Amino acid sequence: MDNKDPLRELLWGIREGRLDVEEGLNRLRDMPFLDIGHTKIDLHRSLRNGFPEVIYAEGKTPEQVADIFQEMQRRGNVLATRVSATAAEQVTARCPDARYNPIGRTLTHIRDEIDYRAGEVAIITAGTSDLAVAEEARVTCGMLGSRAKILSDVGVAGIHRLFHRLEEIRDASVIIVVAGMEGALASVVGGLVAQPIIAVPTSVGYGANFSGISALLGMLTSCASGVTVVNIDNGFGAACAACRINNRV
Repeated sequence: MDNKDPLRELLWGIREGRLDVEEGLNRLRDMPFLDIGHTKIDLHRSLRNGFPEVIYAEGKTPEQVADIFQEMQRRGNVLATRVSATAAEQVTARCPDARYNPIGRTLTHIRDEIDYRAGEVAIITAGTSDLAVAEEARVTCGMLGSRAKILSDVGVAGIHRLFHRLEEIRDASVIIVVAGMEGALASVVGGLVAQPIIAVPTSVGYGANFSGISALLGMLTSCASGVTVVNIDNGFGAACAACRINNRV
């Protein structure tokens, strides 16, 4: 599908007065996308929901990731998540300005200056083993316009570590709690602060953790009220939710 002619027709319609600006904006919300064969890149997602399309690299070949990234970086800032080291090598060979975060497995390209909102997102991890998910969340927050910091290894097994950072946590506008095992940290934080809390269960834990199911269920049945829970290991989703909240603070 060639979107150039419909877009040109729409813009001429506005210029000539056949369409008013609001009607033109309504039509733009549903177009266009760029068809590169294996992928159709949604170029106007930010117009509809405030955030641009993000590349989910897992399950795609390194060549496909590189194709998509190369097309998107020509048009603006780009974020890719769940990027393997092999895929990152393919992308950076074509896009030398791309930056790879091996812990969070994110790949970014910043062409346009990011307009950061007021407020900061605090990302709390129960353990160091949860840092991969936390890094994914931190990078995502930054790319979506919210400053974020990680406070790592403050889990309930040594709860004094959490209390030591409590005032710093309370200064944040939104809090993301990342925890595996039984996921108890979200409930504890939920009983101590007034800010919105987004809990991320991780797949970190021994056998009875069931690859994150125990943490997920623990967070869903939290005694602390007002804790919102995303899917297992979904640092990206938690960051998107946190940025939506922060944008309205």
